[in-house]
Amino acid sequence: MTLDDLRVFVAVCRAGSLSAVARDLGCTQSAVSQHVKRLERETGVALLERQPRGVVPTQAGRILEAAAAEGIFGLDLAVRQLRDLVEGHSGYVRVATGATTVRHFMSEAVVTFRRRHPKVNLEFRTVSSGRGSFDALADGTLDLAWITLGAPVRGIEQRAVVELPWVLAVRADDPLAERSSLAAGELTDVRPIRLPPNSASAAHLEAACAESGVRFAYDTSVADWDTALLLAELGVGRAVVPALPGLAVPGAGRLRLIPLPALRPLPVGWAVRRWDALGPPARAFADTVVESARAQAA
Repeated sequence: MTLDDLRVFVAVCRAGSLSAVARDLGCTQSAVSQHVKRLERETGVALLERQPRGVVPTQAGRILEAAAAEGIFGLDLAVRQLRDLVEGHSGYVRVATGATTVRHFMSEAVVTFRRRHPKVNLEFRTVSSGRGSFDALADGTLDLAWITLGAPVRGIEQRAVVELPWVLAVRADDPLAERSSLAAGELTDVRPIRLPPNSASAAHLEAACAESGVRFAYDTSVADWDTALLLAELGVGRAVVPALPGLAVPGAGRLRLIPLPALRPLPVGWAVRRWDALGPPARAFADTVVESARAQAA
């Protein structure tokens, strides 16, 4: 018994004619009859009853027709869905992000991706740490995680997308506001707003500063970059943050961003369990974000 046998049998039951199905399939009536006979041998019962004007299914034939039609419909639907999945036209993408990721790195990419793949479901989850993202990737809960790249993690592949230079964010009336850049040694007395101490970006900043012989003392701490920028704009403190895509142009408004060229840039990008096992929708989204982020950085 084959899938072709069942397809032909369902077609015969619906057409009521062996010859009509043979014409539709471009084969002989004998070939159509062989499909039905093979099913009858397998089931051990007569499936069709000949009448003066064609054929009708027997009671057993109606049972097999109903089951076969339902199964064939389900298989055809599954094949269409698999084809759409392979071509990236349907499915879902589960992405781990930080509090500021979508705003600064993915806003344009999300719009572009939605236009290209309107039937793909995007699911964003805020994860508080890189370790949490890696655990979710490892157990299959998430497809992609946008992270600050760090040391290798077993079972996780990391891919850099952009490197973000560091800047000092200050209020427009700050004594440093008119500086075009600052050397590392000039940061000694800055006392910036502290980034989350358990974050990869904070660890990277401290390492980059240590390379230049700078150690910070802190008065204020925040949970994310946007909050640090807001506090700097309010004059509550100064903030050393990466030059995030979408930030206001330095010199506009109440916030000033002073480049810190001596500090090693912050690498950010994707983490996945395995790139070669990533589904087409997730790969398409990752590529769209890379395309958008690099265009913004250019």
